[in-house]
Amino acid sequence: MIYCEEATLEQIALHHVGNKLNDDGIRISEALLDVSDRVRELLAAYFTNPFAKEGSVAGAEYYHLYHDSDIALNEVFAYVSKIFDADPDQADDVFYEQSVALARHLYEQSTHPKIKGGEFYVAYFKGCIVDGETVDAVGLFKSENKDTFLRVWPQGGGFEIESEKGININKLDKGCLIFNTERENGYLVAAVDNTNRTEARYWMDEFLHIRQRQDDYYQTAATLALCKSFVTKQLPQEYEVSKADQADMLNKSVAFFKEKETFDMAEFATEVMQQPEVIDSFKSYKEDYEKQRDMEIADQFDISAPAVKRQARGIKSVIKLDKNFHIYVHGNRQFIRKGFDEETGMHFYQLFFEDEA
Repeated sequence: MIYCEEATLEQIALHHVGNKLNDDGIRISEALLDVSDRVRELLAAYFTNPFAKEGSVAGAEYYHLYHDSDIALNEVFAYVSKIFDADPDQADDVFYEQSVALARHLYEQSTHPKIKGGEFYVAYFKGCIVDGETVDAVGLFKSENKDTFLRVWPQGGGFEIESEKGININKLDKGCLIFNTERENGYLVAAVDNTNRTEARYWMDEFLHIRQRQDDYYQTAATLALCKSFVTKQLPQEYEVSKADQADMLNKSVAFFKEKETFDMAEFATEVMQQPEVIDSFKSYKEDYEKQRDMEIADQFDISAPAVKRQARGIKSVIKLDKNFHIYVHGNRQFIRKGFDEETGMHFYQLFFEDEA
């Protein structure tokens, strides 16, 4: 969990970064931002609130800055490291220089035609708490979207009203906090991108170049994704399995993760897959799944409750029948049966229940 309410916002740099493909250019400030205490408080909340909300992605899912050959070649890692390593007497100068380097690096990655220009902030926080450890952090943020606000003021015997475009401080478009810990692995990073567009992956992939930290959250989410893929894609290819049986296995998989504190692959296979031939198929599928995605899923780890909660939303045990009905299967498989009606030449399901809501 990230807690920055007591952290102090020490330094802020603000530049404007456009779309390089459109030759928008960048506008570099001549000095660090000097703001009042009230504005500093508003900016601190604007920057950090998306990372501290309970249940948010950033509250549990962490990343590392990454490079295929050498982490020192990751531009963001190099620039942020200089900020963390700066001599106190030169801290402002170093921070400003590296903020300019970061702005130029972001501009070089802004080559998709739909990327919007916007304000780019670099901020230094002192005294953030992340998972119980107190550390400093460098924050990188970009605001691309403007909202319309109404300004009302008294005039004579009535009122005047005008509309203005501005930044909604409750909506952070893109941001990351890079904490001064786990440096050897590429620092601990929390990142958000609320634009939800394919072209906006440049923030995560090209600019930051991050990959998810392989902790318990990662292992839990990855294993549940593996299970869903196996049940919905591989299992029907090898065996005659009904949609109801698939739904039952998905429900058992989620229930296992919700009921257990630790994951053991052998125990999971025995309780959920049950049949030896299905277990062997699952193990083989897991190996291919890992190779195709260049990843490794551990056989044992502590289960992350936030990861289970998030992944379970995407595992819907639904049987879709033509365009007429959807059957949501939540419980006991024995209360749903499939049959075939020769008179109509159609399949049917029988549902057994005690109470009707």
